[in-house]
Amino acid sequence: MNIFITGASSGIGKQLALDYAANGHQVWGQGRNKERLQELTDKGITALPLELADLAKVRASLSELPAMDLIVLCAGNCEYLDPERFDAELFSRVWQANVLTVANCLDGLWGQLKPGSQLALVGSLAHLLPFSQAGAYGSSKAAIHYLSQALGTDLAAKQVSVHCVQPGFVKTPLTDKNAFAMPNMISSEQASQYIMKGLAKGKTSINFPGVFSGILHFLNCLPVSWQQSLCRRLAHKEGA
Repeated sequence: MNIFITGASSGIGKQLALDYAANGHQVWGQGRNKERLQELTDKGITALPLELADLAKVRASLSELPAMDLIVLCAGNCEYLDPERFDAELFSRVWQANVLTVANCLDGLWGQLKPGSQLALVGSLAHLLPFSQAGAYGSSKAAIHYLSQALGTDLAAKQVSVHCVQPGFVKTPLTDKNAFAMPNMISSEQASQYIMKGLAKGKTSINFPGVFSGILHFLNCLPVSWQQSLCRRLAHKEGA
């Protein structure tokens, strides 16, 4: 298979690229850090140094790729809002990294989609609850969830399947920055296996780990006021 993965210089994206390449697939891995991408090159992966926020460069670079069997849009970032003031610049940075770069990739890759191919967007289980200070990150991942469903509607006629990947806590350089407790954390290697198996089975929603996902989906069904109260208690506990 021909596979294109964004955010391949670290975390889940890197592990996915390595695992698919190890299974004999032709993999293109996008990232911004050329030095980190060198490790992919050493493993036979075609590295694509590219700033996804630059639409013109994305269009030019991605239009040169062959038709893809699988596209995984994994690049993203997380920053937390200060509850004492709303930082529009921070909010914009998070949405740029998590949503607008996805839009740029879709623009550049649209011509590479072919009947039978798969498109996976990586969101997060975080959007299921109104966590304190997560307004930027959670809302961006909620947008990814909706976008994947809407794309699934539109691309069905082209016989392209769309999948939303929603991890819980995964140990990556991004989560290493978090100063709060992260229950049921899994490794990037485990996350990669969840995703690969889910895509192989054609799952529209790939949520993991299972127990943690089940708990958050259950809590999501509660009245919003209850959810907010729970999240306030969690924030107070962490700050104590």
